Amino acid sequence: MKNLIYIFLGTCFGIVMYKSEAASWFRIYEMFNFQSFHMYGIIGSALGLGIIIMQWIKRSRLKDITGEDIHLQDKSKSITRYLVGGILFGLGWALAGACPGPLFVLLGAGYLPILIVILGALLGTWLYGLLKDKLPH
Repeated sequence: MKNLIYIFLGTCFGIVMYKSEAASWFRIYEMFNFQSFHMYGIIGSALGLGIIIMQWIKRSRLKDITGEDIHLQDKSKSITRYLVGGILFGLGWALAGACPGPLFVLLGAGYLPILIVILGALLGTWLYGLLKDKLPH
């Protein structure tokens, strides 16, 4: 029964992504060519809202869906890992025309060729899981 909330929230997220055109290849293309503020506005709004919500979670000692306290661990401070990861993420985003969130939105909207990108993303994630202990973090 608790999993139904995740299905509901995921469906709402997908509808918002599709209706706001955040899953649109054309909007992403405009963003990477600095032709439109549309995607920067969406990303900036999400970033600002995320900062506010994370601070609220830290200060109000909220509990998760199972009743456990939410503990947020600090990230390690390393420039190289974030630069390399960000560059790889950005290249994948530019090549695929979508970041991981909208992949499933596009699949739900009926764009079946996105399955190739989803399989590539899953393969890359699996490969990272195999190699993460050998990579310099």
